[in-house]
This record gives sequence, structure tokens and C-alpha cells, in this order.
Amino acid sequence: MNKNIKRLLAGTGIVAGTVATAGIISYKITKKLVSIALDRGEEEPIVHDNGKEPDSPEMQHFRIERERAAEELENRGCKKVEITAHDGINLVGHWWECDGAERVVIAMHGWRSSWTRDFGLIADFFHQNKCHVLFAEQRGQNNSGGEYMGFGLTERYDCLEWIKWVNRQDIEELPIYLCGVSMGAATVLMTAGFELPSNVCGIIADCGYTSPHAIWKHVAEKGLNLRYDSMISAIAEDICRSKIQIGPKDYSCIDAMKVCKVPVLFIHGTDDDFVPVEMTYENYKACAAEKRLLIVPGAGHGVSYILDKENYEKAVLEFWRDFDRKTSENQEADGCE
Repeated sequence: MNKNIKRLLAGTGIVAGTVATAGIISYKITKKLVSIALDRGEEEPIVHDNGKEPDSPEMQHFRIERERAAEELENRGCKKVEITAHDGINLVGHWWECDGAERVVIAMHGWRSSWTRDFGLIADFFHQNKCHVLFAEQRGQNNSGGEYMGFGLTERYDCLEWIKWVNRQDIEELPIYLCGVSMGAATVLMTAGFELPSNVCGIIADCGYTSPHAIWKHVAEKGLNLRYDSMISAIAEDICRSKIQIGPKDYSCIDAMKVCKVPVLFIHGTDDDFVPVEMTYENYKACAAEKRLLIVPGAGHGVSYILDKENYEKAVLEFWRDFDRKTSENQEADGCE
């Protein structure tokens, strides 16, 4: 029996060798999997537990640099801000103002991560290139409220509220870019399914998946060697819906991309063993708006920036250069109505 399956069975009270029906085992395992995916406070025993995460000096250096950068960002003196989500949950963000700002970046971190961990390395790049930055803390994590994460299904509404918050600030109406890593990337991509304010000029999505259902299936089958069959899928659907009132198949990045009206810069590493690069190709293909694609050879999950900083920054700067103008064009069009 796969060691990860044994670990999950132990966590559910089912011991290997126990006489139990396949249905009971499937339910127990799936319930545990969904709890790991959604519940605040659950451990993450299966993430990157497939023996593939590189332990090279280069990656050791990355982890050290990420920790250093996270600590530095924490001490930057960002202003803590709070808003109330559409369903009453308290959400926390961190506002880093920049003198002479030319745009605003709303940064959404990933699953069981944090704003400092996912954006510590790139924060100075944003600041040096004249960006106000709103680092959001995702619901169900860290200082934000909520008992559950939603894999973008619920967070997309939170992202919309953060856009509204930015536009209420006493700053000149600036171009807004939604930026996310991993689940944060899925969040900003799903947010594109809404009718967005005219000053939202683009989305930067780094290693996002296609849908909650697709990423759960991938992790179960590739990380656990667990067949994610129709029974498990149906159980996961019901449990997920009972927790967050929406199912993992009810909405996806693909759905949002089909109606997307803002430009998107997709970024992904070829060696991502958690969210396969093929998912970004699918999102890119579905995107109805102007789109760009940066694929970083050899990069694993969420490490494209540090492995190819030059091309990453070049792609982002070109994206801003080409689409910052959208705000002034929209304002001129509004003035002609």
C-alpha cells in the first residue's frame, strides 16, 4: 500500500488490514483529503511528498533567500488594512505605498502559504517599478477569518472586494493588476469572470491550475497513487459543498478565461510537480482576451521568478508598458459618452 495512503488511513482511524467496505474507505479517505484541501489548521502531509522536490545547492539557496526576503517584507512597515467579505468574513491585507506610483498590484498568495513567503522575493521589484502593492491574506489562512479555503471559488469574491477597496483610497485612479501564485493565480484568473472596473488593466498568473477538481485529481493520482474515480469525485463534491456552499466542478479558471476581457500574462515552470505546466497551457488556450505566455525551463512550483529573474521581470515590465495605457483610454472613452 502506498505510504501516503497508509498515512491518510491512519488519520481517519482505519488501520490497514481492517475489514471495511470499499465505500467506507473511499468516504474516509476523501473526507480527509478535502479537509486537507480546505480546512484551516489542517496539516499538509501530501504536498510535494513525491520525492521529486530538488535538494540541489541552487534550491537550498532559494529556500534561504525566500525566508530572508519574507522576513524583510514583514518588516517593511506595510499598513495593515481590514475589510469585510461579502459573506461577513474579516479579511486582512497589507498596503505598501510607493512615492510616484504608476500602478497598483493586488497580490494574492497561494494555498497554505502567506503574503511574505510568496511575494517576499518580488516585492522590491514591484516597489522599485513604482507600484503601490496590496498584499492580501487569503481567507482561511493566517490573519484573515474563515474556517475554510476555497481554491479560488470563494476567494474570487474576496479579490473583487480588494479591488473595490483600492478604488476607494485617496489616490489617483491608477491601473490595477491582479497578481497571484498557485492558488492565488487561480483566484485572480477566476476573478476575471466578473465584470471588472475599467482600471483593472491586467492579470499576472504564476503557476495556476485549471480548476479545483482538476488539481485535486492530479494530486490524488500523482502524489498518492490514489485513483480519483467517480465515487471519490462525487464524495468530494458533496463534502466541499457542505463546507463552502459550492462544488469543485461548479466554476473554473477555464470558465473565467472564456469570458475574460482583460489581458493576462501566464507564467509557469516546466518542472512543476504540483501544478503541471499543462494546466497553464489549457488556461492560456481558453483565454479570450489578449494574452502572453512565459514558460521557465527547469522551474518547479512557484520558483520561476528566482530561477529566471531576468526574463520574468522583462515579461512583467513589457506587460505593464503595453497595458498601463488601458486606464487612460477607458477614461477618455467614458468622457465621450
